[in-house]
Amino acid sequence: MNVDLFDFDLPEELIAQTPLANRTSSRLLALNKATGETEHRQFEDLLQYIQAGDLLVLNDTRVIPARLFGVKRDTGAKAELLLLKSLGSDRWETLAKPGKRLRVGAVIDFGESVETVQGEGDGDVRSVIPNPLLTAIVEEELDMGGRIVRFEYRGIFNELLDRLGHMPLPPYIKETLPDRERYQTVYAKHEGSAAAPTAGLHFTEEFLGKLVDNGVRLAYVTLHVGLGTFRPVSVETLEEHEMHAEFYVMPEETAALINETRAAGRRVIAVGTTSARTLETVGQRCEEEGTPIRAMQGWTSIFIYPGYTFRVVDSLLTNFHLPKSTLIMMISALAGREQVLAAYREAVERRYRFFSFGDAMFIY
Repeated sequence: MNVDLFDFDLPEELIAQTPLANRTSSRLLALNKATGETEHRQFEDLLQYIQAGDLLVLNDTRVIPARLFGVKRDTGAKAELLLLKSLGSDRWETLAKPGKRLRVGAVIDFGESVETVQGEGDGDVRSVIPNPLLTAIVEEELDMGGRIVRFEYRGIFNELLDRLGHMPLPPYIKETLPDRERYQTVYAKHEGSAAAPTAGLHFTEEFLGKLVDNGVRLAYVTLHVGLGTFRPVSVETLEEHEMHAEFYVMPEETAALINETRAAGRRVIAVGTTSARTLETVGQRCEEEGTPIRAMQGWTSIFIYPGYTFRVVDSLLTNFHLPKSTLIMMISALAGREQVLAAYREAVERRYRFFSFGDAMFIY
């Protein structure tokens, strides 16, 4: 299947640059996957679409301040690392900028004090960090700017990361974010993501309480969002694309709730594509084993696109995604490509806000 089939016109000004002051004040486009019918509502109207006995599954990963800005020790040139995956022993998989200048052996210093000094030739000026708090040594080069680095530091790594790191907002967002917590869900718990599961940003504790009061049950999975979020689809056909592996956890309590919900004939509703990927990864594996949904954890590189049969997810709450992204391919698998693209055309015409800080879509 050709990637261009998932292209559409998206004016750049519709990519939301800042979050709304009130998390629940976004708009909601509801899409009936059976009929293709759409309704244009407000997010809090979600209460009318989710019924008692339904199970809402949320991703409780927490974003770490994973973007580090430093200088290359030998040249003083600016360098940037985006932490993606801990490999243990102070080694991390990262995205590096500028990748071409950060070869094996390169040393990058990070700290709060940068000095500008004269270089050794032709009056050049370079920057140095006299007493770096954190240092990265490039150990391995990967594809598309990826680097394996080893960190050296004084103190506690997580405390230094909290002190020096910046929230890793997607490259499409140009504005800065003064409040870090606005790029976290209110139920974020387990640190490890390089990006937020943004469909969950619409919820407040109060609104979740309203859902529970209406008889809706809540359950949590964890998927640490990684490199796949930042990599565009660069091949011509979907079958050629490879997703980057991300770590997930399906807790025992959530597995039991899913089995109870399905046995009662109620819906399993994924909040966000990351929750959906976790649920379907577990669903595939349990189907192969011939078992009910059970607790497990591991790495998933599942790629869901039209032709895929969903095992667990009945409905999906998600944001509006970018053209030709793996995310619009996933929702097309759930609701049909033509119906999804038709709904997206309506969203563009009605000036919905797209991407991480944008409006919401409920596919039911």
